[in-house]
Amino acid sequence: MTKQKGFSLMELVIVLAIILVIAGLAIPSLIHMKINANETSARASIKAIQTAQTSYQSIYPEQGFASSLAALGGPEACVPSAATACLLDEVLAAGVKDGYIFSLSASKSASGAISSYVIGAAPESFNRSGVRRFCATEKNLIRFDPNTVGSTTPPTAEECASFHATR
Repeated sequence: MTKQKGFSLMELVIVLAIILVIAGLAIPSLIHMKINANETSARASIKAIQTAQTSYQSIYPEQGFASSLAALGGPEACVPSAATACLLDEVLAAGVKDGYIFSLSASKSASGAISSYVIGAAPESFNRSGVRRFCATEKNLIRFDPNTVGSTTPPTAEECASFHATR
């Protein structure tokens, strides 16, 4: 009688079942880690935009703050001007980075210079690229919303005023 080499079908099914159980436990954890990383990146991006706004205001005092993300950024071979200040990388200046959508809205004062702004960030895909929405104003305080309704629209100035301050 000769001895057969290899695995039986039952042994292969058991190994496959074990792999599926491990994957079932690991995948949700990985998705949660990715969401946390995207949210951390969104907060860091808002801080970068705030820093760029402060620099823009000191470089172009007659303009006040920048009116758009595009005005803070510029192409790779950027020449600084009030229209493209070259203060943000072109990815963030385009308004989408690491699973989050960014917006910037500004308000002019009576003198014509932009005196206030709101930066908003919302996940591109709720519960996949992120959960919470973030915002900040010229007061340099980053706020967040738990986003229980699952919105993928960056917050407005009115919504931002009701958000919680981040730690």
